[in-house]
Amino acid sequence: MSNPQPVEETFISHLIELRDRLVKASIGVLLVTAALMFWPGPSHIYDIIAQPMVNALPAGSKMIATGVIAPFLVPMKVTLVIGLILSLPWVLYQMWAFVAPGLYAHEKRLIAPLVISSSLLFMAGVAFCYFLVFGRVFAFISEFSPTSISVTPDIENYLDFVMSMCLAFGCAFEVPVVVVILVRMGLVSVAKLKEWRGYVIVAAFVIAAIVTPPDVVSQFSLAIPMWLLFEVGVLLSPIFVKVTQAPSEQQE
Repeated sequence: MSNPQPVEETFISHLIELRDRLVKASIGVLLVTAALMFWPGPSHIYDIIAQPMVNALPAGSKMIATGVIAPFLVPMKVTLVIGLILSLPWVLYQMWAFVAPGLYAHEKRLIAPLVISSSLLFMAGVAFCYFLVFGRVFAFISEFSPTSISVTPDIENYLDFVMSMCLAFGCAFEVPVVVVILVRMGLVSVAKLKEWRGYVIVAAFVIAAIVTPPDVVSQFSLAIPMWLLFEVGVLLSPIFVKVTQAPSEQQE
């Protein structure tokens, strides 16, 4: 009868390594968040996040807080989310460091670019949403606001809207990574993706219509980048597959 002790020790060592990586990732998020708490501070961070909405409001108008602790809690939530986004490369690196020892050389060439590109693309999607989309969306909406209505958005509702939009754009910017993974795993070919281009464009507009407000500006702002990033993924997939091939695959 074989002794299962070595297997158990290996399993326990993996759990300990996973725990250590999770602790390091959490510490990284906490350090970044703590730094943001001191500078520029939760209040200033929320002012920056709210600036596109404030710019679209009539002169002298401000946002309101209907909850008693909302003026304190909402900026803290924003700071925590920003800290998580900024520390995303460190979190993904900890994930990479955990799985890297068990990977072959060609698999490491597959994982490392995906980890880096995923974090960069997500942050690019959030930045695109904040700098290029919010201002146009809020200005477009304010133009249709009746003069009999005083537009004073609640800070909690505004935060929910901003977070959902940033999440939608961040995930949408991951399209090239998804395309590359599908091609690399052999689930679909580049030729087939090119054949599906028309369906992909329609799907991009359908998804944009579902996850964005019912205005043309935000829908086009999400659908068009999704389509363009799909084209980027189609172009990069053959190169990525060639670079990350195993030696046995290269000999075939």
